[in-house]
Amino acid sequence: MILGPKKLLQLIKTKKLVENLAERELINPEGAGFDLRLGEVYKISGKSFLGISERHTADIKLIAKYDPKKKKSIIIKSGEFYLTKTVETVNMPDNLSASITPRSTLYRSGLFLRTGNVSPGYSGGLTFGLKNEGPVAVTLEMGARFAHIQFHEVKGKSNTYRGQWQGGRVTTRRKERQV
Repeated sequence: MILGPKKLLQLIKTKKLVENLAERELINPEGAGFDLRLGEVYKISGKSFLGISERHTADIKLIAKYDPKKKKSIIIKSGEFYLTKTVETVNMPDNLSASITPRSTLYRSGLFLRTGNVSPGYSGGLTFGLKNEGPVAVTLEMGARFAHIQFHEVKGKSNTYRGQWQGGRVTTRRKERQV
């Protein structure tokens, strides 16, 4: 079952389900979830390794960060890929999971957002891949709504997230053992 805005706003007050939401989302959320804003953009470089028991993600460089006091934009050229992080953070209880989808304006502009599931028990920022697969450069303003999150109730006992991305880190510093 997808949770509606009234229940979600209650969970924000009592459990801090989502922190740093825009005022628009706190006053009048649209649909059955919340829009998330572009908070950080990272360029990746180097090499990556994903093995059975170890991994090492690419090097990252922060190239843009949202500051509510300053307007800032980034231009994503055709073919470019970046990691993005939301302004908002989540604190998932053990009876909820969440799904993230791109806002339709992204793909109408040629941008594709690579998202995933947010597991019960995860706490932290949300990181996604963003690629311009269209033929034109796209200017994105930092703080713009670019993704939508919906929360789902887990029936029965869940296993909570125990991975190393807890807290919202964006990359590994060196090769590490997977848990």
